[in-house]
Parts: sequence; structure tokens; C-alpha cells
Amino acid sequence: MSFQQFLLILKARWLVIVAVFVLTVASITTISLLMPKQFSATSTVVVDIKSPDLLTGMATNAMMSNSIMATQLDIVRSPRVAKEVVRMLQLEQSPESVERWREATDGKGVLVDWLASSLQRNLEVLPSRESNVINITFTAASPEFAAAVANAYAQAYARVNVNLRVGPARQYADFFEQQGEAARARLEKAQRELSEYQKANGITSLDDRMDVETTKLNELSAQLTAVQAISAESRSKRANGRQDVLVDVMQNSLVQSLKADVARTEAKLSEATSRFGSAHPAVSSLEAELSTLRSRLDAEMRRVSASVSTSDDINRQREAQIQAALTAQKTRVLQLNRDRDQLNVLRRNVDSAQRAYDVILARADQTGIESQVNQANIVLLNAASVPATHSKPRVFINVLVSVFLGVVLGVGIGFIIELLNRRVRCADDLSDVLEMPVLGQVTSAAQLIQNIPQNQLKLAAS
Repeated sequence: MSFQQFLLILKARWLVIVAVFVLTVASITTISLLMPKQFSATSTVVVDIKSPDLLTGMATNAMMSNSIMATQLDIVRSPRVAKEVVRMLQLEQSPESVERWREATDGKGVLVDWLASSLQRNLEVLPSRESNVINITFTAASPEFAAAVANAYAQAYARVNVNLRVGPARQYADFFEQQGEAARARLEKAQRELSEYQKANGITSLDDRMDVETTKLNELSAQLTAVQAISAESRSKRANGRQDVLVDVMQNSLVQSLKADVARTEAKLSEATSRFGSAHPAVSSLEAELSTLRSRLDAEMRRVSASVSTSDDINRQREAQIQAALTAQKTRVLQLNRDRDQLNVLRRNVDSAQRAYDVILARADQTGIESQVNQANIVLLNAASVPATHSKPRVFINVLVSVFLGVVLGVGIGFIIELLNRRVRCADDLSDVLEMPVLGQVTSAAQLIQNIPQNQLKLAAS
């Protein structure tokens, strides 16, 4: 369709278009003027999501701000906040509200839920652009009621926000309190087991006692080594059957003196025998003296040899005693090691129970403080005031919309009528319908005269 065809259709159907336009504008204007007036009140709150938490000191991540704001908007629109508004304004006690509920639901359902749903339908929650400000707008037939509900929504939102924060904290506080009692019981049990074990084994300072017993063990080990060396030497001396070759015998001063006396007496006896003969009284006297010296030498050597055997027996006894004492000391040290290991286990149990109790106690204190918080991060920026003018209907905007809509409807209806009753209004219509070229066009006499230039008309008249 060409622009000429479009204009020809508008020219032909202008009465229909104008009628539809006037009817549309008049209808919308009339409806706008007859509609009951609605008043909107807006309460503004600020959500503080950038400041660090007063209890934990943790700041909110900047990437989570959008998510937090979206969550806060959902909370404001939630039925829980709406029910809180109903309770705050005591709407469920209003006879008018009860009557409207019975008319709408025939008394079915819960009155508070129905009132909360009614409030939600007239609520508009919008965030300010690139800020943490939330605009809570409520629309109602009464300006006072609209302002009251908007302010009540702001207060209910802050109250619900506190409850959402305090509710889990109270649950955690109860949980940590129970866990704290259980942890304290475990700690007391571990401490009791440690004390009973120390009392049963007489342990006061196990480390000092362990050092003393270890020192005794080392001393006994050194003594046993020395006694074993002496005993081995005495056994080797005792194993040798000859008395004259014993070191103790050879090193004995009396034995050496007696041996010297025997040697001198033997020399004198040999000299006297060669000089006087064996029957001389001097020789007999020397022989008797030599026999006496040899008897004394043998007796002394036997005595020294006997002392070596006695010393060997004593060394063996000492070795056995020290060995027994060393074995007993080893047993005592091993027992102390076992006591120390068991004591360390009990101490670790006490330390572990103490750490667990301290952690649970700290969390219980923190959650206990959080459960008592009555401040939210919601601040009322601007309270809603009673609106002086109505917000709905918007007559001027509705008239502008009706003008645009009337033009569109008028043109649309005109074209629909034209399509239902198609007319030939120009040469293009013929060529479009017949699909044949137009060879010529016959115009009316008036149009023909209008198309003749003025100078030709004057010549023809003359």
C-alpha cells in the first residue's frame, strides 16, 4: 500500500476514525474522572550492608551487595512482614475488616492471612538506583491509612529483620549451651580420671621422680660394670691352682719378707753344711729355723690365697646383688615410663576436653550476645506522611494515553472497515486488483479545469 492509498483511505473513513477517537477519549476520561481516588504514601528505609558487623567485626563483600539487597526486597514483600503489619495496626480487630473478609471468603480461611494478602496487593517496594535505600509505597483509598500502613511496613520490616537474625542465634545459643554442658562433663570426667590415677600411683611430680630413678639406674649400671670387671679378675685368679704365682701372693710384703728369710736361711744352711757337716748342731738349728720359715711362708701364702677366694665370693655376691638391684631398677623405670605414658594420655584428654570446652563456651557467649540483640541494620530514613493529593487515577496521563489509543483504534477500525468493503479510490487500486497496467485516467470537469493553467483559461475566454 502506497502512502497515497493510505491518505485516501483516511480521507474516506474520517468520520469513523473521528468517532472512534472521540469515543475512546471520552470513555477513558470519564472513567478516570469516575474512578475512586487512591492515595499513595512512601516510607524510605536505609539498609546498612557496608558497615562491619558490630559483633563479629566482619565486613560485607561488595560482590554480595546486590544479592543482599534483592533478599531484603523479598523480605519486605513477604507475608511474614504483612502479617506483622496487620498485628501492629490491629486490623484483625476491626469490624469492617472482619465484614469484608466474610463477604470475600464466606468466613473460610484465616483472617490475618487474608488481610496480609490484601495489603500485599497494594504494596510497591522499589530500591533506589545504585544505593541501599528502599522505598516502601502503599496505596489506599484513605490517605491516613496509606501513611499508617507504609510506616507500619517500615517498622515491621525492621522488626522481622531483627527476628530473622536473632531467631537462629537463639537456636544456636541453646545448642551451644547444651554442648557446653556436655563438654564440661567430659572435662570434669577427664580431670577426675587424671587425679584418681595420680592418687592411685602416688604420682606428685613424675618428671623429677623419673630423673632420680634414671640416675639411679645409670649408677647401678656403672657399678655392675665395675664389679663384673673385678669379679672376672678374681675368678681368673681363683681358677689358677698355684698359690705362688698369684699376684696377690707375689705382691704381699710379708710373703716377700718370708721368702727373703727362707732364702737367707737356705744360704746359711748350705754354708754350714759344707763347713761343719750335716750332724753339726748349728746345721740342725738352721734346718729347724728354715722349716719354721717355710711353714710360716706356706701358711701366709695359704692365707693370701684364701683371701683371694673370699674376695671372689664377695665380688660374686656383690655382682648378684647389683644385678638384682639393676633389674629391679629397670622394672621401676619401665613402670614409671608406662605411668608417664598413661599420665600423658590422661593429660592430653584433659587438654583436649579443655580446648573443646573453651571453644564451645566462646561460641555460646557470642551466640548468647547475638540472641539478645534488638538492633537491626535497618534505619528509617523518611517516614511516610499523609498525602495531600491522590496518586490514582492520573487523569492527565490517562487523557494522553486515550488520545494515542483513540488515534490507533480509529485508524485501525477505519482500515478494518475498508478491508471489509474495499473501494477503488485511485489508479493504483485498479492495478493492484486487476494486476494490469493503467493506460489512462478520466477525471472530472472540475478537476480538469483546476489542472489547466490560468493563462490558457484567459486566452480561451477572450
